[in-house]
Amino acid sequence: MSICSKKGIFSRYLALSVAASSLVMAAPVWADAPPVEDRIAALEAMVKALQDELKAQKATSAESLLKVEKKVDEANAAIPANTEGFLVGDTRIKLGGFVDLDVHVTDFADGDVASNSIGRDFYIPGLTPVGGVGEDPSTDFTAESTRFQVSASRKVGDVASTALLEIDFLGSGQGDERVTNSYAPRLRRAYLSHGAFLAGQEWSTFQNLTTIPESASFLAAQDGIVFVRQAQIRYTSGDWQFALENGTTTIGLPNGTRLEADDNFAPDLVVRRNFKGVFGDISVSGLLRQLKGESTGFKGDTVSLAGSVAGSVKISDSDKALFSLSYGEGLGRYITLNAINDAVQVGNEIEGVPMLSVMAGWRKQINPTTRFSGAVSFSEADYEGDWNVPGSTTEFVGSVFGALLWDIAPKVTTGVEVMLAKRETVNGLEGNMARFTYSMKYLY
Repeated sequence: MSICSKKGIFSRYLALSVAASSLVMAAPVWADAPPVEDRIAALEAMVKALQDELKAQKATSAESLLKVEKKVDEANAAIPANTEGFLVGDTRIKLGGFVDLDVHVTDFADGDVASNSIGRDFYIPGLTPVGGVGEDPSTDFTAESTRFQVSASRKVGDVASTALLEIDFLGSGQGDERVTNSYAPRLRRAYLSHGAFLAGQEWSTFQNLTTIPESASFLAAQDGIVFVRQAQIRYTSGDWQFALENGTTTIGLPNGTRLEADDNFAPDLVVRRNFKGVFGDISVSGLLRQLKGESTGFKGDTVSLAGSVAGSVKISDSDKALFSLSYGEGLGRYITLNAINDAVQVGNEIEGVPMLSVMAGWRKQINPTTRFSGAVSFSEADYEGDWNVPGSTTEFVGSVFGALLWDIAPKVTTGVEVMLAKRETVNGLEGNMARFTYSMKYLY
């Protein structure tokens, strides 16, 4: 009830009291006035009427208050549980990412990698030297994997819309280690989603992100897991996902070089089925591609088909198994960071390269702040005998790693890691790498 209403009722009580006193005092003067009992009864009726009016106003105010409280509760229920960030109008902006320092001590046993190569900043299977003479181990400090992310989300009617932009500084090629170590940002992810549709650059729908094992280095086990980001259009319906993704073909040529052909007419087609529950997260994916390219003396066009089963399975409250199994043609640039090509030139045509890729990993939570993560992974290509593939062509890559990680403060993780890797070529040459990594990362 408003203050004005309360003042009005109080004034009327005061006037009534004054009137009653006046009537009582004036009783001797008005001889013909009604009996005192009648006047008191009239006053009591007036008081009762005012009391009834007061109760009605209180009931109305309580009802209005309940309506307001209900609206507040409904508004709070509509707010997502995760409400980080800040509002700009009706759009929620969130900032995220991490600052990361990696220290690598690397020993290439069968050759050397240039100091300005990205292979010194994180493990790239195709850059492991083969058939040479190794040099002394090298130590590299880098913060290039530091990452920044901004997202914006709002509701349009009953449909959620989200936009995301993510950058880091790896592989920019614009910095050096002499003075300032200035590295340019590079685009990692940039997409918008509206309801069931997603459009932009995002992780391939063919990839199950839960299979990526946690590591102290930027990335581990890429010898055997699908790992690619690219522009795409994706539609999600329940546990099913369908995507058209950017098609580019890498072709091994008879002279030992690689042709990166962007001649595709048809985009890569991905169909995926997800299975999620208390057991974990598993996906079954199919990949249909047009492999196409042309150069001096040939023009090739073929179709490839591949499949993948991948995911993570909860073994106990402290243990989780990770796995990935992929097989088919045209997998080269989807796995091994393209150490193996999608196709090879055979005469005037191209043939998709069959490849088997396997990863098995384990994550164990030792205590609330300490955990172990490790995996073994490999990929092997199957070249036909009459393809006349150059001897320098990569045929096998594999690695094993183990990492111990500690949360030394909220959102601050440090860790150590040991990795062993191997690369083999068609002519039997081998290359080995051993790497120790220390990292410190702060998530924000």
